[in-house]
Formats: sequence, structure tokens, C-alpha cells
Amino acid sequence: MERRLAAIVCADVAGYSRMMGSDEAGTHAAFKAHRSAIHPIILNHGGRVVKNTGDGFLLEFPSIVGAVEAAIAMQTLMAERNHHLPAERAMQFRLGVHMGDVIADEDEVFGDDVNIAVRLESVASPGGFAISAKAYREASKHLTALLVDAGNHRFKNIKDPIGVWTWMPEGAPVLAPELREASALSQQYRTAIVGVLPFANLSDAQDEYFSDGLTEDLIHALSLQSFYRVLSRNSTFAFKGKNTSTRLIAREIDATYLIQGSVRRAGAKIRVTAELVAPETGEQLWTGRYDRDIGDLFAMQDEITTNLSAAIATEIVRAEASAPARLSTDVTAWDRFLKGLSHYYRQTKEDLATAVGLFREAISLDPKLSIAHAYLATIQIQSIQFGWVKGTREMWAEAMALAETSVRLDPRSSFAFSILSWAHAMEGHYEAAMDAAKRAVALNPYDNGARGVLGICHFVIGEHREAIELFSMAAQRDNSDPRYQWAALNAFSHYLLGQYDATLSWAREQLYINPNHMQALAIRAAALAQLGRDDEAGEAVGVLMRNYPTLNVDRHLRNFHWKRSEDLAHYREGLLNAGVPLSKLTLVQSDVKRAAES
Repeated sequence: MERRLAAIVCADVAGYSRMMGSDEAGTHAAFKAHRSAIHPIILNHGGRVVKNTGDGFLLEFPSIVGAVEAAIAMQTLMAERNHHLPAERAMQFRLGVHMGDVIADEDEVFGDDVNIAVRLESVASPGGFAISAKAYREASKHLTALLVDAGNHRFKNIKDPIGVWTWMPEGAPVLAPELREASALSQQYRTAIVGVLPFANLSDAQDEYFSDGLTEDLIHALSLQSFYRVLSRNSTFAFKGKNTSTRLIAREIDATYLIQGSVRRAGAKIRVTAELVAPETGEQLWTGRYDRDIGDLFAMQDEITTNLSAAIATEIVRAEASAPARLSTDVTAWDRFLKGLSHYYRQTKEDLATAVGLFREAISLDPKLSIAHAYLATIQIQSIQFGWVKGTREMWAEAMALAETSVRLDPRSSFAFSILSWAHAMEGHYEAAMDAAKRAVALNPYDNGARGVLGICHFVIGEHREAIELFSMAAQRDNSDPRYQWAALNAFSHYLLGQYDATLSWAREQLYINPNHMQALAIRAAALAQLGRDDEAGEAVGVLMRNYPTLNVDRHLRNFHWKRSEDLAHYREGLLNAGVPLSKLTLVQSDVKRAAES
């Protein structure tokens, strides 16, 4: 156990019992969706979730200013999310904010100051927050928001009266740029957010990859449309094998429409059924059944995609809205790609190596299979960044060639342009990276991956606030998509702005997903060193070096082609202060230089 100074935010939902009484499962699903949406705000202000309760959560922040700014941003976003909902479904949080000594035991926090935050939440207005006078005095000099003195209050089991100040959305400052952007986009998203549920496999268990792959391919084909937003694979595959109603799934992932279906494969024959539903009402808007020879699979998928698009919104039934003609006619190649994809999403070193072999085989069988080139380029870059392979000139050149080929083969693919932009950004081709990212966003404004890659372009040229806005927007819905590492990227941007507490929050998030993530381990060590937490920094370096024993500062930084030399120097300083070793050559050169100077 340890005792430390912290800011505590306690939250609950006003009228939660009433909402649960009328719609228990739907209320819980909506609560999870709201909680997911505000999570990036918590991390951006250096906070962490201590625990989730049935109708709320308890947060810890190292700074009271960060806690108050996070509370305002959370309530502002919640007001926007509630705006489109009927009154009976609008969900409003009440927040209590306090600061003081807490007792930390593992991941929990305890003490009177935690209890005060809990009591303050009870006097907050729905949609606003209440803060103790003690915390307000500390934070007020840094705030522009208008708070109101609510006088002294006595609380149960708290000996002395507590001075209280309150805030309501009417007194909120102008929305921050990232919230303005998210607000404008989310209003569009709500008119048509499409989730494709994993198609059920009605064949042998060994064909599971095939039904998963068909789902993935349908997601990709639908996402080529720029008229509605299609949720990523990871948003919907989380429900695979679960007996959850479409209404609850839709509320949890904020989907307007859901697509579900099944696949039965027998020899050279295949049967696919698909339906589009409006989950709130359960209305079946469209349904189709397709019996085909396996050789007609691609034509069948294009037919499904076109019909689904027509069912979603009649105004998009025009030539440009139909799925583009496929450039692959080789079913065996596509089968190899799907098997590779099933391994890719397992995200282990061994599975990625297997996926590489299967993607290469698919490309060998059909050199025109654009998406296989894009995923192979993705693995090449990620393997280098994860520290699993050495980043040679040949590997970087191959990744670039694969990305360029993917774009050439499928010039309507937002994903292909995103990967091309990513490759250029990692190589330090700043203008080419920005051009490709803007093209990806233009092709599909609803592609959060493309917006996040645009954030990478801002990041590598040193525009870190712009990068954080885009990374956080992407993380709201696609934070578990293994194609992108939004948490690690957010950690780096905050570090380079000197916001080390937020760096640690985002690094912690990335390490939840991948405990051995090299860059998350490294940036965590650097941030701890910058905060003067030397013992913890030393422990973090120990974990880093045990996982990557050949790592040194010079080898690590060779893979970073940032435009601003001061950004590289800032990161290098943190690594060295934490205790990450230099290369032997650099050490020898330093010894020679010192000897010459003496």
C-alpha cells in the first residue's frame, strides 16, 4: 500500500434505477457505449479508471486541473450524444470532484477524500459536476469555465462541512477543436452507422475462417462507400458466439443498422443468407439468399453489397455506389488471404509470421489482389515497430512497394491509401504521406482509420495537438483494431508535448492490449524518467530490456523519421535518463571524445 495525493472523480447516472426498470438490458448497453466514448477524454487528461460500477465509475487523476478539464469535456460530449435521443433514453452523468490523500492498494484507492468525491456526486446536477471548495481553489487559477458557489454542505459520515462549487453545461467554454470535429461527424454518423455482425458458419468448424473472411470482405466492400459509416471488424466481432439481441448490440456500438447472415459451404457449392435490420424496432429492411458455385463467389458478394447499399438509403442507388468490379477472380487466392487474415487478427508473433506466408501465397496466385498487398505491407511495418524483426532497407522498400501496388490495384480503397500514407510517414516522406492520408479521408470521410493515419502525418511533422485530436477520435470507436496502435501513438504525442501523465495513461492502455508492445514500454520508461520517478523508470527499463535484450537507444531511434530534431532529442533524453543503454559504438565514440577533450 502507498499514500499519495490525487484528484478523484466519481460518476453515476441520474435516474438509472428508473431507466433500468423500464429497459434493463438496453440501459446497460447504452451505458457501456457512453463509457467507451468518453474513455479517450479520461486518458488525454492523464486519468485512469479505478473501477466501474453498475451505473458509474471512479477515476483517479494526478492533477486536479486535469480532472476538472476532463469533467467538463466528458459532460460536453455527453450533452452532444444525448441531443439526438428521445427523452426516455437520454443518459446524464453526475460527477463529484475532489482532491486529497488517498491510500492506493494495487489498483484500488481508498480514504476519506475518496468518500468526499462520492458524496459530492450526489449533489451535482444531471449533466454537470460538483467540486469541493478545496479542489476548486487549487484548480480555479487555471480554468476559464464558469463555476457557481453552492455554499457549505454536510455529508453523511464526513465530520466537517464541505464547501461546494458547481458547473453546468450552460457555463461550458467553447468546444475544443477535437470535440467540435467529433460533434460534427457524429451527427452524420448517427444517420447511418452500419455494423456487420460475424456471419454464422453452418459448415464444419474448420471452415470458420471462411465465414469470418466473408464478413470481413463485406465490411471492406461496404466501407468503400462514402455515404454512410461502416464499423470496423473489431467493433462487431466482439459479439461473436454470444446470444445478444441485435437491439442491445446496436446500442452498445451506436449502430443504426445491423447486417447479419450465415454461410454454408459444401464442396463446390456455397449458400449465403444476409439480412439488414433496424435494431431498435426489429424491422427487417432487406433479406437475400444466394446459392452459387464457389467460382461465382465474388459476383455474389458484389450483388450482396449493392443490394445492401440500396436498402440502407435509396438515394445512394447509382452507378458510383455499387461495389467496384473485383480485380481478383482466383478463389484459391482469396481463400489463402482469408486464412492469413484469421491469423493476423490473433496478433501473436507466430500468427503474424503465418499470415505473411499466406498473404504471399495469395499474391503469388493472384498478383491483382489489392487487399492482400495492403495487409502484407501493414504486417511489415508493424513487425518492425513491435521489435519482432530488424527494420532493414529491404523490408522498408518492400512495404512501400506493397502499399503502392495496393493503391494502384484499388484506387477507391480508403484503407489502401491509409497504408500508403503510413509507409510514407514512417520513411519521413512528409508531403507524400499527407497527400495520401487526405486522399484516404476524401474517399471515405467515415473511415476512422484514415483519420487516425492523417493524425500520424501531423505527428511526424511535429503538430502534436492536431495528432491527438485525430488519434482520440479514432480511438473512440476503433481502439481495438490491431491494424492501428492509437493508444501508443497518443502516448508519444502527449510525451512530445510534455504531458507525461497522459503519456502514462495511454501507454497503460496499449499495454493492456499487448503487454510486450515495445514502443509502449519504451515511451512509458521515458515518461517516468521525465517525471523524476527514477525507481519506476528503472523498473520499466528492466521490463523493456527483458523483452528486447538487444535494444539500445541508437538502434531504436533509427526507425523514427520525425521532422523536428528537437522531438527526437526530447525522446532520446527520456530514454537515456530512464537507463536505456547506448550502442557500443556510441559509447566508444563518447569515450574517445572525452579522452580527446581531457
